[in-house]
Amino acid sequence: MKAEAFAKKVLERATKLGADQAEVYLETSRQSSVRVHEGEIQDLTQATSKGLGLRVICGGRLGFACTSDFEGDADDFVKRAVALAQVAAPDENNVLPSASDLQPRVTADLQLFDPRVAELDEGWKIKVSLEMEKAARAADPRVSKFDSCGAGDAVSEAYIASSAGLEDRARGTYVYLYASPVASQDGQLQVGSWSDSKRFLADLESPEQVGKTAALRATRMLGAKKAKTAKVPVIFDPQIAASFVGSLAGAVNGDMIFKKASFLLNKLGERIAPAGFTVVDDGLLPRGLGTGPWDGEGVPLRKTAIVEGGVLKSYLYDVHTAHKAKARTTGNASRGYSSLPHIGVNNFYLEKGNRKPEDLIREVKNGLYVTFMLGRGANTITGDYSRGANGIWIENGELAFPVQECTVAGNLLQMFQAIDGIGDDLVFRGGVNAPTLRFSELTVAGS
Repeated sequence: MKAEAFAKKVLERATKLGADQAEVYLETSRQSSVRVHEGEIQDLTQATSKGLGLRVICGGRLGFACTSDFEGDADDFVKRAVALAQVAAPDENNVLPSASDLQPRVTADLQLFDPRVAELDEGWKIKVSLEMEKAARAADPRVSKFDSCGAGDAVSEAYIASSAGLEDRARGTYVYLYASPVASQDGQLQVGSWSDSKRFLADLESPEQVGKTAALRATRMLGAKKAKTAKVPVIFDPQIAASFVGSLAGAVNGDMIFKKASFLLNKLGERIAPAGFTVVDDGLLPRGLGTGPWDGEGVPLRKTAIVEGGVLKSYLYDVHTAHKAKARTTGNASRGYSSLPHIGVNNFYLEKGNRKPEDLIREVKNGLYVTFMLGRGANTITGDYSRGANGIWIENGELAFPVQECTVAGNLLQMFQAIDGIGDDLVFRGGVNAPTLRFSELTVAGS
C-alpha cells in the first residue's frame, strides 16, 4: 500500500531529522449519500479523502504537519513539521503515549466492518430513500411534503505508528437513514424527524419504519398550542434525553476541568444524581458507532464509568490533558489526519432503568412529554440549562394534546437530583444515547 509505505518512511525519517518523539496517523475514507425530494433524486454525492498527519516533539516543543501527497519528498515533509516545532513554545506536557498507556492492546472482535455496507451502491440508497418518502406519506395523508429525506454510508480505515514502537490499523463501516416530513392541517405546519445509524446493514431500521415514525412525530404535533407556565413533572423522550446526557459529556471533559470551566470541578466522588443514574463511555461496545480498538493516539479504548450509582467517578482525558492534570488518559483522544488530538467521547450513554416509558407517563397527573428541543442547551461552566421545547402535554397519565414554543429551564446539578424515573428503552442510534428520562419537577415557561 503506497500510502502506508510513505507513512512508515516519514516515521523513520522523523527521528533522524530532529524529532525526539514522532507519530504518524494515516486515514482513508469513502462517503456517499443520496437525498430525494418528491420522488426524485435531489443530491447524489460521493467523496473520498486520504491524508497523513505527522506529530513531532522536539525538546518539549510540538510540531504538526499534514499532507495528502504520498508521491512527495518525505524528508521535506518531515523537515516542515520539525521546523514548526522549533519555533513553538516548550511545554513539558507535550508527550506521546507512554508504553504503559499503549497496553494492553485490544484483541476482541469489536465488529466494526460490514462487507455489505462496503459494497452498497447508489441504487440501494435511492431505493430506500424513496421507500421512506412513500411510507411517510402512506402513514398519514396530512404529510404534505418533506424537509429532507435520504440515506448514506461510509467506509474508513486508519493506520497509526509512533517512535514508541506503536503500529496498528483499523477499519470500519457506517450506514444511515433519515427522514423529516412536514405535516399540515388548518394552515399549521409541523416538522417531524427520525433517523437511524448503524455499523451493520442488518441492524438498521427498515426504511418503512423510519418513514412511519417520522410521519407520526410530525402529525402528532398538529394543533399545537402554547403551554401555561408551571413547575411540573417533565419527561424527555430518548432523543431529547440523549441530548441532555450529552451536556454531561462536555462537563467531564478533562481540559474543561483543568481550565476550571466546568460545574463538575472538584465533584469527583460526590453524589450528583439518584442511585439509579449510571453513565458510561464504552469504547468497546460491539458494533457501537464510537467503538474502536484504539483512540486517536493509539491508546486502547476501554469502558469508563463516568457516573456510577449517582456518584461522579471520572473525567475524560487524552494524553496531553492527562499529563497536565497528573492523571491517566482514558482513551478519549479524537482526531482526523489533518488535526491534533482533542478530547471526545466514544459510546457515551445513560444505562437503561427498569421502568416502562408508558408507566412513567401514567404516573404524571399534569406535566410535559418533550419530543423536540431548540437552542444551545447547557452552559457547562455554570450548569445553567435553558432550551426551547415542543412536545405533548400530559393530563391524568395520558398524552393529551401537543404544545410548542415552551422553554424548559433549570440547573444541571439540580436537574440530575430531580430525576425520578429512567426508562428501559435504551437504543443505540448515535454516539450519545439514553432511554426515556423523567424529572419530578422542572420549570416550563409558556404563555
